[in-house]
Amino acid sequence: MGSGKTWFAKGFASALGITDPVTSPTFTLVHSYSGGRLPLHHVDVYRLDRMSEVADLALAELLEESGTGKGGVVLVEWGDVVAAMFGQDYLEIRLEADDEDPENARRLVVRPVGPGWGSRWDALGRSVGEWTC
Repeated sequence: MGSGKTWFAKGFASALGITDPVTSPTFTLVHSYSGGRLPLHHVDVYRLDRMSEVADLALAELLEESGTGKGGVVLVEWGDVVAAMFGQDYLEIRLEADDEDPENARRLVVRPVGPGWGSRWDALGRSVGEWTC
C-alpha cells in the first residue's frame, strides 16, 4: 500500500498517449482507458478473496482486446494473486521501497517471464545498452 502503483499507472497511461485522468481501481476493480496507442486496463485484485472472483473480471478477455486487433495493456496491482492466469508470458514490474529512502523513493524491478517477453527484453537491452535510473 502506498508504494506508487497508481502513479506508475498514470505515467504508463501518459506514455501511451492517454489523456483521461487515471485513478486507483481499488473499489471498482478495473478502470479501462482508451484514446492512446493501445487500450489500457488498470486492475486491482487486492480485495478479492477467491479465484472465482478474479475469473469474473475476465482478465483473459482484457488481454485479447477482442475487436481492436491491437491487443492492449493490462496493469495488475497485486498481480501475484493472478499470475497463473497470464500463462507463461508476461512482464512483471515490482515497486519496492528504496533502501536509502524507503519513505519517499521507489525502485522498479522488472522481470520478463516467458519467451515472448524474454526476447523483447533482450531486444530492448541491445537497443538502449545498460542504464539505471
